[in-house]
Amino acid sequence: MLIGIPKEIKVHEYRVGLTPAGVHELINQGHQVLVEQFAGMGVGYVDDDYAKVGASVVGTAEEVYLNSEMIIKVKEPQPRECNMLSEGQLLFAYLHLAADQQQTEALMRSGCTALAFETVTSPSGGLPLLAPMSEVAGRMSIQAGAHCLEKAQGGRGILLGGVPGVLPAKVVVLGGGVVGENAARMALGLGAQVTIIDRSIPRLKQLDAQFGGCLQTLYSTQDNIENAVLAADLIIGAVLIPGAAAPKLVTCDMVSAMKPGTVMVDVAIDQGGCFETSRPTTHQEPVYEVDHVVHYCVANMPGAVARTSALALENATLPYVLALATKGWQQAL
Repeated sequence: MLIGIPKEIKVHEYRVGLTPAGVHELINQGHQVLVEQFAGMGVGYVDDDYAKVGASVVGTAEEVYLNSEMIIKVKEPQPRECNMLSEGQLLFAYLHLAADQQQTEALMRSGCTALAFETVTSPSGGLPLLAPMSEVAGRMSIQAGAHCLEKAQGGRGILLGGVPGVLPAKVVVLGGGVVGENAARMALGLGAQVTIIDRSIPRLKQLDAQFGGCLQTLYSTQDNIENAVLAADLIIGAVLIPGAAAPKLVTCDMVSAMKPGTVMVDVAIDQGGCFETSRPTTHQEPVYEVDHVVHYCVANMPGAVARTSALALENATLPYVLALATKGWQQAL
C-alpha cells in the first residue's frame, strides 16, 4: 500500500503521524511511504531521516493526498485537508467527531473511509489508541494547572504542594479513567490533596487500592460534584464517553460560586468539554476567565510535548497501521 504522512497544520500541533522508525517498519513489509517535507521537524526528525529509511519526501501536502491510498495523521483534518481527501482513500487519525459537525460533514462529502484513533476498541473494551495521549494529557493537566494557579497567571497564588506549616492545594479530578488516574498520580506526587469523582464503584475501589490513603474518592452525584468543586483550588475535567459528547458536569452557576482564582483544566474539550463554560483554546492563547475563574481548555494538550507524544502514540498505533496496510481496512476490521 502507498501510505502518506502529511505535515500537521492545526495551530501549534508539532506531532507527526509516523516517525522514521515507524516508516522503516512499513517499508520493510513491502509498503511505500510518502512524507511531506518538514513533517517531522516538530519532533526532531529532518527529511533525511525519512529518506534514509526509504521514504519518498515530497514538497506539498497536495502531493501526499493525491497519491496516497492511506493517510496517517495525528489531529483531525482541517477544512483544507478534508477537501484534499478523495473517495476510496483511507484516513487514520484522531477525529473527535461528536463535537465537530463541520468536519463530520466534510469527511462524508469526501467519500473517504475514516477510522478514528479514539474509538478503536480492544477485546477487553479499552481504547488502546486513546490511552497514550490520555496519559500525557492527564499528567500535563496538573503541570498546566499548577502554573495557572500562580498569581501572575490569574490564579489564587497557591503552590500545589504547599510547604511545612501551609496547607497544600485541593485538587478535584472529575473522572477516574486514564486521564484522571494520571492526573491524580502527578498531583499526589507534588503533595496536593486530591479527590477523584467517578460513577463506577469498582473503579473507585481500584484507585483506592492503588493509591491507598493518599487519595480521596467520591461517588459522582450532583451534590458531591458541587460541594467538591466549590472547595477546590484546581479542577481537572477528565470525563470521557467514547464516541459521544462529554457531559456538562460543572454548571455556570457552580463556576460563578467558585473562589476567585480557581483553575479549571478541561481535558475533555476535544469531546465538547465537561464544563458549561468551556470553549476550545490553543497553546498560543491557552486560558481565559469566566467570573474570575481561570479556564485552560487547550484542545491538543499533548502537542506541547510533541516528541514524547509522537513516540508514545506510534507505539500504540503502529500494529494497527501495519494491519490496515497489509490486509486492507475491511479485512483488518
